[in-house]
Amino acid sequence: MSSAPKDPNAPAFVDYPDLAAMGVGGATLSTNDDFFAEKENLLLPHEAEWRDDSHPGAYTHKGKWMDGWESRRKRESDPTGSKPVPITGSDWCIVRLGLPGVIKGFVVDTKWFRGNFPESCSIEGASLKGPLDIKESEKAEWVELVPRSKLNGDSKNYFEIKDTRRFTHLRLTMFPDGGIARFRVHGEVAPDWSRLRTFGGLVDLAALENGAYVLACSDMFFGSRHNLIKPNRAVNMGDGWETRRRRGPGNDWSLVRLAASGTIQRVEIDTTHFKGNAPGWCVLEACSAARDAKPEELSGWRTLVESPLQPHTRHFFDEQLRRVGPVTHVKLSVFPDGGVARLRVWGELQAERPASLDKLTEADFLKVCGSKRWAAAMAAAKPFENAAALHRIAEREWWKLADADYLEAFGAHPRIGGKSDSKWSQQEQAGAAKAANNTLEQLAKQNDAYFDKHGFIFIVCATGKTADEMLALLQARLANDKATEIRTAAEEQAKISIIRLNKWLAEN
Repeated sequence: MSSAPKDPNAPAFVDYPDLAAMGVGGATLSTNDDFFAEKENLLLPHEAEWRDDSHPGAYTHKGKWMDGWESRRKRESDPTGSKPVPITGSDWCIVRLGLPGVIKGFVVDTKWFRGNFPESCSIEGASLKGPLDIKESEKAEWVELVPRSKLNGDSKNYFEIKDTRRFTHLRLTMFPDGGIARFRVHGEVAPDWSRLRTFGGLVDLAALENGAYVLACSDMFFGSRHNLIKPNRAVNMGDGWETRRRRGPGNDWSLVRLAASGTIQRVEIDTTHFKGNAPGWCVLEACSAARDAKPEELSGWRTLVESPLQPHTRHFFDEQLRRVGPVTHVKLSVFPDGGVARLRVWGELQAERPASLDKLTEADFLKVCGSKRWAAAMAAAKPFENAAALHRIAEREWWKLADADYLEAFGAHPRIGGKSDSKWSQQEQAGAAKAANNTLEQLAKQNDAYFDKHGFIFIVCATGKTADEMLALLQARLANDKATEIRTAAEEQAKISIIRLNKWLAEN
């Protein structure tokens, strides 16, 4: 994943992708101090650089230019001034992983930091769900992954991890101050499969961000095999998988364990940037095997497509693909050698059908949404192929209804801030339950004004919202006409119904 040369003494975990790399979306969110060198340098893809005093940029207005994250020196003193006091304290930086996953190990690289590296460091992890992670990180529950540990200067410091939990964010702390050049986070990607499976559609089964992994390749002299399945388009030739020039018989290949079992519908083989060194021909094969199968244990390969390749071209294959059923691994063979920027393999996930889908009754649908016509239509639509089909049909049947049906559904809800015996309603309005009395009084007053104007109660998807946020929405929507509000409330009800269907499946 990185252009840096591999350390011959590095532990095995460095062969896993860097989950925090800038190229896959990693970012440094915040720090308490980066006076001398910016926190963003921590995740740069290249090895840290040095500028000697003859370089025109060797010094900035703050001091010596350093390629890393460096805080200012801490200073503590005895109030009496009679004796020196040991320097204590720490500096920290919060990192968002571009690819959430299970971490195998860290590299804390202090290259070029010789007289100004930290004495030690610690690393903690957290799993955040909200899109506004800067705010959420302030109240996160941090788990210790690396206890305070000694660091060596101008060195790669390796820390192997045995924790099998999924993390999205890290907090790197250095004691008491100093500089760290680079921070690498090697591990296995662990996507949120519940979301991917819930809504259906084609998924890139070969995407690193979805949990695919390049198990092995014949050669990667010029470009890492992991580049083949990285997110986004390749930025240059060095951002792809490239083999050395073959001087004999045979060909090169790369073996990818797909993110999950699926039926392949579309393939892209991208040779962008490879203008004088693209392969002349390719064959893509697939097979089905256990997830932990070793490369030498894979068998039963079936050809998906074989085709000539052009330089600097995105090649798409769909109708040309052979239909071989659900598969778990693909093998890209290129002839005789050369470079490929990206491989994309879109497919339908092998369906996991919850047994509880068959238990849904018309009465259950009425608990989800108070429209009798909608509940009857959903009961008549059984059996559902999978959860994605359930969601798709639920929304389709909802938008077939008339305004009278929408108003019936709205009437089944308690008012925002009101009392309810429904467990789902209580969960959804948890934000209102914690509200100050003044906010609750305002909600009640504005709810009355809304009902008097439109003839039905204010409907909003309350999940995850505070009482103040809901009050602001209520005040903003109070000015709308009735037709606009029926449509807006219907859209909110559609969101509520999907959330409740998911809750029902999880509970049953």
